[in-house]
Amino acid sequence: MNTTSALNIAGARPLQFPIPANVYAETVVSVKHYTDRLFSFRITRPQSLRFRSGEFVMIGLPNAEKPIFRAYSVASPAWDDELEFFSIKVPDGPLTSELQKIQVGDTVIMRQKSTGTLVLDALTPAKRVFMISTGTGIAPFASLLRDPDTYEKFDQVILTHTCRDNAELTYGQELVAALETDPLIGELTGGRVTLYNSTTREESALMGRITALIGSGKFYSDLGIEKLNPETDRIMICGSMHMLKDVKELAESLGFQEGSLSHPATFVVERAFVG
Repeated sequence: MNTTSALNIAGARPLQFPIPANVYAETVVSVKHYTDRLFSFRITRPQSLRFRSGEFVMIGLPNAEKPIFRAYSVASPAWDDELEFFSIKVPDGPLTSELQKIQVGDTVIMRQKSTGTLVLDALTPAKRVFMISTGTGIAPFASLLRDPDTYEKFDQVILTHTCRDNAELTYGQELVAALETDPLIGELTGGRVTLYNSTTREESALMGRITALIGSGKFYSDLGIEKLNPETDRIMICGSMHMLKDVKELAESLGFQEGSLSHPATFVVERAFVG
């Protein structure tokens, strides 16, 4: 695991192209590589940026006359004075092939509007909220888990994170482990957050796709909880397209209804997320 944490702009690389109009140009504050496929980074936050925890923004690099932008969920909560992102590395990806090379002091550009469906306001209040994620789909939940409003709206939070290998689960494990000592929300999270990890390729204590684990009932027995029920539960889904489709169908088969900001309901899906 390779970590760069100190902000030292002396080594920052000069810009090759001018910053486009109507975008933010922010400085990389830290970079942390988890595996050869996953890394996180933090950038300075524009003073004028306002977003809801769980939303995404469009980010890119100033490395072309017409830079490529991609949707990235903000992993930091709405109150944070920096912006955190959790990204996959794609060797031939139009953006990530270069984004994975960023260093502290480099510039990341960002469009000025945030949006997304994985927000608390799109759900009606309930006892439990299930945050179902695969891979870097955990990013918006990293934001929501650190937002006090989550604990105002729900008594219990169950986060599932499924990846191919054990090392890819580290980001979520570190996130949840740090919650109870967080100076802002630590008092709210004690005993209220459960992390349920599984792998699909490397052998681990718990293997299998989350839909299979829920469908077989193992998910419920492992956690010692009642089955999903739209009367008491809410579901938020982010990750691979295959998982999104399967969990959405599962939720609807159990009587859950998809919500939005205009019509809050019992589950939400982030379709714009790619990774």
